[in-house]
Amino acid sequence: MDKWIPRIPLADWIDHFVDWLTSTFGGLFDGVTSVVENSVDGMVKVLALLPPIILAIIIGLLALWLTKKSIAIFTFIGFLMIDYLGYWDAMLNTLALVLTSVIISIVVGIPLGIWSSQKEMVRKIVTPVLDFMQTMPAFVYLLPAIFFFNIGVVPGVVASVIFAMPPTIRLTILGIKQVPADIIEATESFGSTTSQRLIKVQLPLAMPTIMAGINQSIMLALSMVVIASMVGAPGLGEEVYRAVTQLKIGVGVEAGIAIVIVAIVLDRITQNAGKRNKRGNI
Repeated sequence: MDKWIPRIPLADWIDHFVDWLTSTFGGLFDGVTSVVENSVDGMVKVLALLPPIILAIIIGLLALWLTKKSIAIFTFIGFLMIDYLGYWDAMLNTLALVLTSVIISIVVGIPLGIWSSQKEMVRKIVTPVLDFMQTMPAFVYLLPAIFFFNIGVVPGVVASVIFAMPPTIRLTILGIKQVPADIIEATESFGSTTSQRLIKVQLPLAMPTIMAGINQSIMLALSMVVIASMVGAPGLGEEVYRAVTQLKIGVGVEAGIAIVIVAIVLDRITQNAGKRNKRGNI
């Protein structure tokens, strides 16, 4: 059968397309690189202004306000443990990378989710794209990211955004679609415009679901830190990757524990922020 069916040069087409993008939008990619690098570096510098114990107290108080006492104590002790193990600076880099990725995912994902929830045609186009983004192996995202943005933190952020954005978009669509029809009919009977209904009714009621999407995006972005370290992104992932390449099991476990602590803290804080918002709406 191979003799009769010519092979489609898909790889060559993709390579030519990437070359065209690079030559045509090289200035844009340089601008994105500069903005993302400055954002991550600025966030790291701001976080580093505070001594570790002060930042641990602040994050612990935030956890106490949003969650419960046990989570706040775990947060405080966990961050002090990260500092004690010597991974504080790496943790700050990881936290900056994750927060930058999640902020971009929110800024792009929530408006896109809102638009998709209001326009059926947009949703039909966006849904298969999200399927593609979620099923494509994360390593594949690193190839064009390196080509467009060179090595360093920027391709790590770009790959994390692509990998982490789908839950925010999907759950924004789901949350708005799940608003009861009788509430929508009531707002229409009072003469509300589409924008008024969206801002004053649909988004507040959908916010717990949207927060669940943001929570998932944070977890997915954090899961990318080790993969991002393969293209030069600093942080805890770099420590894990170095330990793997040098067969240092103890160092790898220590850095892994630090990642787990950050993951648990971010997960509990964002989860309970969504529940708090839901109680406020009720």
